[in-house]
Amino acid sequence: MPVNAYGAHAADKPLEHLKITRRAPGAHDVQIDIAYCGVCHSDLHQVRSEWAGTHYPCVPGHEIVGRVAAVGAHVSGFKVGDLVGVGCIVDSCRHCADCDEGLENYCDGMIGTYNAPTPDQPGWTMGGYSQEIVVHERYVLHIRHPEKDLAAVAPLLCAGITTYSPLRHWNAGPGKKVGVVGIGGLGHMGIKLARAMGAHVVAFTTSESKRADARALGADEVVVSRHADEMAAHAKSFDLIVDTVAAPHDLDALLVLLKRDGTLTLVGAPASPHPSPNVFNQIMKRRAIAGSMIGGIPETQEMLDFCARHGIVADIELIRAEDINHAYERMLKGEIKYRFVIDNATMSA
Repeated sequence: MPVNAYGAHAADKPLEHLKITRRAPGAHDVQIDIAYCGVCHSDLHQVRSEWAGTHYPCVPGHEIVGRVAAVGAHVSGFKVGDLVGVGCIVDSCRHCADCDEGLENYCDGMIGTYNAPTPDQPGWTMGGYSQEIVVHERYVLHIRHPEKDLAAVAPLLCAGITTYSPLRHWNAGPGKKVGVVGIGGLGHMGIKLARAMGAHVVAFTTSESKRADARALGADEVVVSRHADEMAAHAKSFDLIVDTVAAPHDLDALLVLLKRDGTLTLVGAPASPHPSPNVFNQIMKRRAIAGSMIGGIPETQEMLDFCARHGIVADIELIRAEDINHAYERMLKGEIKYRFVIDNATMSA
């Protein structure tokens, strides 16, 4: 079926209105009328071929929320009218150890929501900058927030789970001191989630002007990392630091803030490597540098339910689809607090 969408025909071309084709729902498929789609920095990287392997036309978007429009004959967990979401994953091999453990995000056969191989036309997946999507029921998520919050729920499907997963895995909670580095699309969610889990939350920023913002998001303390005295005051005190910054920076400055057995977890993905850390900052206190990537389907559902219980949504700016190119430029300049979300109803031709 033909669907209105926004995408690009080449790396150096702007996103524009186009028509794409969605498959008819199969026996285990859920067809979704997309209400809103969040705008992730990954979308910009992929559509502009800053990450290798982009197929064109490229329709980005993996922070999808909307209503079920139809279900296949064998679908039992969803019905027409349900509020649902789709995140970064629309398929996986379904039989490896990762899939068996609900960690589809680490499956070697994971199929991303856009720019990944699919038997559907044109041969690669098309994302949420569109008015409809058809997804196997295994990769569809229930949304239990009030409908009035639906647009602000969309970024939870990437920014939310990207920060929730490491916080959950490394047991953020009461009695734990957790640092969140960077106050942007990812970092603002990390602060909210760590606070709701009961941890003592310290936000790190390079900008003096963001102190008040971090406090408003729920940080117990704010450190301007350019100030050596503020950094030194927290030496050897953190159980966990979640680093959301997507640019190369000095990891040693963060490692020395960890307790013995503390962990620095990287979730930001810079285009070039970080400077190599001094190994002695790790071995002398048995500190670890780790990474984390989104989350599996069960954990993403857990995150959504946690956020619904605690009233957590993203801080967003709602835009029309036709404004997406301008939004990308503003995103590059950091002119957003903290996530753009497209109103997909504005995609009509």
